[in-house]
Amino acid sequence: MQTNELVSRNIRRFRLERDLSLGELAARAGISKQTLSKVEAGVGNPTVETLERIGQGLGVGMLRLLTEWGTQVHLSTAAGASWRAAQAGQARHLDRVYGSGYVRTQLLRIEEGTELRVVEPGGTGTLHQLYVISGVLEAGPEADLRILGAGDFLRFPGDVRHGYRTVGGPSVSHLTTTAPSVPQFARQDIERAEGLRASP
Repeated sequence: MQTNELVSRNIRRFRLERDLSLGELAARAGISKQTLSKVEAGVGNPTVETLERIGQGLGVGMLRLLTEWGTQVHLSTAAGASWRAAQAGQARHLDRVYGSGYVRTQLLRIEEGTELRVVEPGGTGTLHQLYVISGVLEAGPEADLRILGAGDFLRFPGDVRHGYRTVGGPSVSHLTTTAPSVPQFARQDIERAEGLRASP
């Protein structure tokens, strides 16, 4: 993965989690909104000093901007789906996950209702893969919800607050959850490492 893409995604994620606009974060970091906008879009070439300032504005160490905290959101719509010949008929590729750990697969049925059902974060590295069978569903990280219809597929990190809300009627989805069997580095471990690195 390109460093710019990783930094861009982390800045956006931390900024949305803190409910900050681009202008607010730029002011906190002491940089121009244009510079921040380019870095968050992944088109800038930030200096170490710029990343340190952005980290300070977010209240995190620079190392956290350079660390993968989970897989980014990935959406595959039914309208854009492609089917290919396979031995058993035709197949539509949804996603591929590498690594070891447990896998839980289940059907998720949500009756009519307008309230967002918020789910607390799972362990570090938890990943959800959601395929909508029927109905319309709003789902994903709390700061990056997506609206999905029948045939749409969404992959998103489960180690952040996330939620589900049916839209206009009941919905049924197939939900697969994966979690690593070996714990990944937790955020406090990264922060501890940052503290050690900063020590004389």
